[in-house]
Amino acid sequence: AIAYLTRTLHACAGIVISASHNPFYDNGIKFFSAEGEKLPDDFEKAIEAEREQPFSTVSSEKMGKATRIEDAAGRYIEFCTGTIPFEIMLRGLKIVVDCANGATYRVAPAVFEELGAEVSTVGVDPDGMNINENCGSTYPQFVARAVLEHGADAGIALDGDGDRVVMVDSKGEVVNGDELLYILATARQDKGLLQGGVIGTVMSNFGLELALKKRDIPFKRTPVGDRHVHKALVSNGWTLGGEASGHLLCLDRTSTGDGIVSALQVLEVMVSNAKGLAELTRDVQKMPQTMINVPISGEVSDLGSSETINAAVKSVQDQLGDTGRVILRPSGTEPLIRVTLEGSDAT
Repeated sequence: AIAYLTRTLHACAGIVISASHNPFYDNGIKFFSAEGEKLPDDFEKAIEAEREQPFSTVSSEKMGKATRIEDAAGRYIEFCTGTIPFEIMLRGLKIVVDCANGATYRVAPAVFEELGAEVSTVGVDPDGMNINENCGSTYPQFVARAVLEHGADAGIALDGDGDRVVMVDSKGEVVNGDELLYILATARQDKGLLQGGVIGTVMSNFGLELALKKRDIPFKRTPVGDRHVHKALVSNGWTLGGEASGHLLCLDRTSTGDGIVSALQVLEVMVSNAKGLAELTRDVQKMPQTMINVPISGEVSDLGSSETINAAVKSVQDQLGDTGRVILRPSGTEPLIRVTLEGSDAT
């Protein structure tokens, strides 16, 4: 919403207080440029460097003013509904929307209801501390249960600040970001609207890469993080990319990750093809993946500098051969190292 409003109001920047997909105590700040895009790494580092300098103040009469944008929610709802063709309506669709007790708790249900869907909601009772707590895109079991209880056609699980989405099919099976990317890419290809290929990350399941290859859709990987995906999309002149976590970028629709907009693109495909999520993703055979989070103290500058870690990774990679991968990466938001194994066989 802030990315959109920053652009439409011709503001110099947008600033968001955000817990993202994390607990409330990991609250942070996101900046958006005047174009509604996240700031580059070097720009953020320059801001952090400035913070180390002595602070100065100006007299009260030289300070700016704060004003409330009274119609902000209405503007954003109109923008979201405008990202799918006007003839596409969601009448007849029963969906469950999990707002993770976060930023979208009012707006998201209104968007889907305005388009005609029958909406049931969960995770819409924020108290300032329950954001992402056993709900939302990082805990899709919550919305999956609700989908089965309500006999819904689909479930939509957003994260706390609304830039991620994972979905659930009518049988309660989770459809993650990789599978959603496949749905959007193949639908755009079928309509002749796919610009180039798809950008994923090192964490994108190899099954997605194989499924796209069968459709002759180019696929490239970047380091984890939507800013890396965005940079690769721009440099390649492509528009569609994202992460398995559900952080999708549809640059032909908006300038940054937006869970509501991404979900609408998927619902548009469902309505246009009269197919459910399970049928739309049946050609994606995901390889088994396991990830564990290892707590650390302090920052990690270079995982590859440890001979012990390198030897352990090589040992496991030798066992997996060409049928699997070992991925180690520091979390960008928590004091953790994420260790991921992927292979053709879960054992």
